[in-house]
Amino acid sequence: MNYRVVFSADAEEQLVALYRYIAAAASPSVAPGYTQAIIQYCESLQTFPQRGTRRDDIRPGLRTTNYRRRTVIAFAVDDDVVSVIGIFYGGQDYESLLRDDSQPG
Repeated sequence: MNYRVVFSADAEEQLVALYRYIAAAASPSVAPGYTQAIIQYCESLQTFPQRGTRRDDIRPGLRTTNYRRRTVIAFAVDDDVVSVIGIFYGGQDYESLLRDDSQPG
């Protein structure tokens, strides 16, 4: 079974911000390749969506995985959809940003 992968508006904005950051800090020629590779990695979740680490301590149903050790991808799996919730680069405090307000801590 293949799942459908969808990106939240936040995840799309984070990709754009990452693109701009890499273009400014590294090179405008590097940014498209890196961000496209992240998108392709996220889309690969369609065939094996249960990878990564469950992070119910942050939000029920949340999973995280890493891309090249510098990028954390946060997602959730429902029925036949993988929802990419956020894409966090370079040590961003994704736990605080994703924490469900109803969760203690």
